[in-house]
Amino acid sequence: MKIAIIGAGAIGNLIAGYLKLKDADVSLVGKQDSVNAIKENGLQISGVRGNFNIKIDTADKLNYAPDLAILSIKTQDIKKAVGDNLDFLKKTLIVTTQNGICADDLTARYVPKENIISSIVMFGATYLEPAKVTHNFEGPWIIGRIFEKVDEKAIKVSQIFDQIFPTIVTEDIKGMKAVKIFVNANNCIPAILGISMQETFSDINTSLISIEIWREGLNIMNAAGIRLVSLPDFPVERIKKLTSLPAIEAAKIFSGIMQNLSKEPLYGSILQSIKRGKPSEIDYINGEFISLAEKNNLKAPLNKRLVEMVHQVEQTKRFFSREELLKCYQIHGLSGQAGQ
Repeated sequence: MKIAIIGAGAIGNLIAGYLKLKDADVSLVGKQDSVNAIKENGLQISGVRGNFNIKIDTADKLNYAPDLAILSIKTQDIKKAVGDNLDFLKKTLIVTTQNGICADDLTARYVPKENIISSIVMFGATYLEPAKVTHNFEGPWIIGRIFEKVDEKAIKVSQIFDQIFPTIVTEDIKGMKAVKIFVNANNCIPAILGISMQETFSDINTSLISIEIWREGLNIMNAAGIRLVSLPDFPVERIKKLTSLPAIEAAKIFSGIMQNLSKEPLYGSILQSIKRGKPSEIDYINGEFISLAEKNNLKAPLNKRLVEMVHQVEQTKRFFSREELLKCYQIHGLSGQAGQ
């Protein structure tokens, strides 16, 4: 099977590199700076599995029709990425990997729904410069179908993916994608502060905001009738338990979890985009809470303010201080001080 990875960022590079190490017939499509760097120096992967330098075919556009294409760009880039390569993708099986819940619908504007396989990436990577990616932590790859039942094509894809990551096939991909929003929803905070996840959540006050993000999001999803389905190692009960505990107790637990995610500094996808001078996917993560709230005549004041702050950082290139961030609590009439 000829495989094309469209998007040479953290996840795309990692997938392409590991598939190549398994002797897969794989190529990588990325922006010109990434293409040039990979051609000159190879694709460099470091992290939990060791260090690799991998030679891989790379181009800025597809020049053949692959059997399988994996979209590893941000949600907001789907239109351009698919559009630029549409001549070679019309009959191709396409896997989406994006955070949020919009990627499959956006992709379906260009290719037949039966050609789309949805997926959720639970492994983590960091990409801050072309041709270099750090594999921060392991995790499964979950695949399913949004528009129809899981079929033999999806099973075949799962077998390919299982060579590089433990792969799970599910009929509940839609409910799992909704839960993945909670996994990613706190990425906005290190993006606002401009520091790693570990440093961000070593502070209990900052972790208090994270719990409030989840509380607001859970209330919105419950009111909207969204069915949440547990992810491997991230059960729905974790969200419900932490949001039901006293705030300080929940914040301490959350802080401990986040500080132990990775030995290497972990920045989250939103901050990685900002550091590379690219628009982030914030509108498709915390922005989903806002959209759901608006559709159901509800409000999402905390998530709305955090989205605004991320966009302000994108535009001004200036990060906020912790003190400025904690003012978000004032929306809810909270002090933002641990122990109060």
